[in-house]
Amino acid sequence: MPDQPDPWRSTSDRYEPPTLALAWGYPTSDAPPESEVRPRRPLGLAAAVLATALVAGSAGGYLGYRSAQHDPQLVTSSLRDPAASLGAPISTAPVLRPANSVAGIASRVLKSVVSISVDSGSTGGTGSGVVLRSDGYVLTNNHVVASAADGGTITVSFNGAGEADLTARVVGRDPETDLAVLKVLGGHTLIPATLGSSSNLVVGDPVVAIGSPLGLAGTVTSGIISALNRTVRVPSESGTSPATPLFNAIQTDAAINPGNSGGALVDAAGRVIGINSAIATLGGTTTDSQSGSIGVGFAIPMDEARSIAEQLIRTGRATHPAIGVAAATVGADGSGPRGAKLSDVLAGGAAQRAGLKVGDTITKLEGKRVESVDQLIVTLRSFKVGDTITVTYLRVGRTKTARLTLQDKKPG
Repeated sequence: MPDQPDPWRSTSDRYEPPTLALAWGYPTSDAPPESEVRPRRPLGLAAAVLATALVAGSAGGYLGYRSAQHDPQLVTSSLRDPAASLGAPISTAPVLRPANSVAGIASRVLKSVVSISVDSGSTGGTGSGVVLRSDGYVLTNNHVVASAADGGTITVSFNGAGEADLTARVVGRDPETDLAVLKVLGGHTLIPATLGSSSNLVVGDPVVAIGSPLGLAGTVTSGIISALNRTVRVPSESGTSPATPLFNAIQTDAAINPGNSGGALVDAAGRVIGINSAIATLGGTTTDSQSGSIGVGFAIPMDEARSIAEQLIRTGRATHPAIGVAAATVGADGSGPRGAKLSDVLAGGAAQRAGLKVGDTITKLEGKRVESVDQLIVTLRSFKVGDTITVTYLRVGRTKTARLTLQDKKPG
């Protein structure tokens, strides 16, 4: 058959960034004004109520007065046609839906995306998850299940997979990357999603987001990849601690709303290439709701999510490569060489053992340029704890190199 047309295709130097919010649910307690930075809070949205109204004008008064001067029955009869027929359907042939259409993708992936309901006593709400294995492992966001990690009920429901609602338990959580793995109990065989790679994505690729926004299970939206390698800072759950960076994020204009967190971002082949995690909002004037999609959503790349999920399933915890330093970005204003200048070097850490000192500026890791602290972290995450790498750095204007072995980042 001939190629089908693609049905889906239809960043200033200074700006005020929109508020970032988690895309999982409304808090059941009172929310702060939306003009404030929205914090991470325990899971919310026990239920969503959608209100609709007919759109009507006010032209009925004069028309009603005029018609009253005539015989109502006569007027009504003159508007009818007893022989009316709209004809037969043009064709009864089935609609062709290519496998790479949104409908084709949805038909395959919906059964592998679940809705997650959390009840931890004083709080509760909904999120989404992606089935990793047929024996019950499900990947989601840490902030979706954090409130029930030490007690509470987690229930998983399925989108047309033929399973009743099932209870799940937390296998492991990683606040550092905002990921968590659940195990669905009961011995049921689940339908795992096909996991893709986020390493070969390009801006403009079509994507589909699947999850449970506002508690509406099995919702499918589509868009494109708007940008790659974004670093965004999401407010903490308590609202008192510093914002948690989401590194190397995939930005998409596919509609993502509260309740989508932990759900799937998939490519045109139906492969999961990201885990939806956060949205940008413009804020609002009410205090009882959270702004929805403005076409700026963020997902955790699947390559990172896969690695973390494997560790959580194996050991219940994840490791994060680190070199034991604190640093600040320098040179971005053109005042000198760009890099990450060390402000502290941890005693006994990898950097200290390799001879690095406070004041040194890291410019490369394994030959990859490092022009900021964020880039230093992202590059480190491409390695594993125990890897030995070459660090290039500047000391008093002179370029030096050192070999160091990556250590696990200390909690906190």
